[in-house]
Amino acid sequence: MNEPATVETIIVPRTRDIGDFSVMRVLPAAARRMVGPFVFLDQFGPVTLAAGKGMDVRPHPHIGLSTVTYLLDGSIVHRDSLGFEQSIEPRDVNWMTAGRGIVHSERSDADLRKRQQSLYGLQSWVALPRRDEEADPAFLHYPGAVLPVMAAEGVGLRVIAGTVHGLTSPVATHSELFYGDVILQPRARFVLEAAYDERAAYLIEGVVEIDGVAFDAGRLLAFGAGEIMLTAVTPARFVVLGGEPMDGPRHVWWNFVSSRPERIEQAKEDWRRDQFGVRIPGEHEFIPLPD
Repeated sequence: MNEPATVETIIVPRTRDIGDFSVMRVLPAAARRMVGPFVFLDQFGPVTLAAGKGMDVRPHPHIGLSTVTYLLDGSIVHRDSLGFEQSIEPRDVNWMTAGRGIVHSERSDADLRKRQQSLYGLQSWVALPRRDEEADPAFLHYPGAVLPVMAAEGVGLRVIAGTVHGLTSPVATHSELFYGDVILQPRARFVLEAAYDERAAYLIEGVVEIDGVAFDAGRLLAFGAGEIMLTAVTPARFVVLGGEPMDGPRHVWWNFVSSRPERIEQAKEDWRRDQFGVRIPGEHEFIPLPD
């Protein structure tokens, strides 16, 4: 059966090995580079790490974007060149704005890695509007308890950022966007409103049906115009995300995002020559510029 007309694009993530576990790279993809300002989306896990193992993403740079870390299970310690050190727990939101340049690391907690631990979550990048691409870097952490939630008729919704179904997250953003975590019981329905031009759902768990067509987990569905009804065939979990189209195309290379290719070339040279200008206090490792 063909996909419904309301589904414009289906993206199947690519698997990438990052050491002790793999991630599923959802965006960018050849079929779709962005959804609103969302220019990158990874799923990591679910994975069980043996004692002594953990996440160890060494210090690396970013420009021109905000990173958004949202965990479903496990714990990560964030450190950055602004001096912030923050443990991220499930349902928390870490929103780090790179602007003109920031360096951060993401690691498992030293005590937690002494025993078996789980890790499961999403990381996305939100491209900054041109006016904010060279803004001062910033870091904000929002405990899960401050995010608005809704539970009714087999539907659970937590709004990570923006507004979904009239609920508005306190997370500060630089552009008009939405990002929500949805859990459905079998036969429950969720309506994605037609509030923005660019909208998608990334299916994390279970099977959902749209206009009589079933979609398995591990798919990003980008939608056309109009309301979208998602019905759970099995217990299901997905995120909805999107927003207004960006103010022009974005170039993405490694961890750098910019509206100007020459700005990315400058960032590459700065990192290669150790002239990026910022470091993480107490950390001496770093990820070299890729070849």
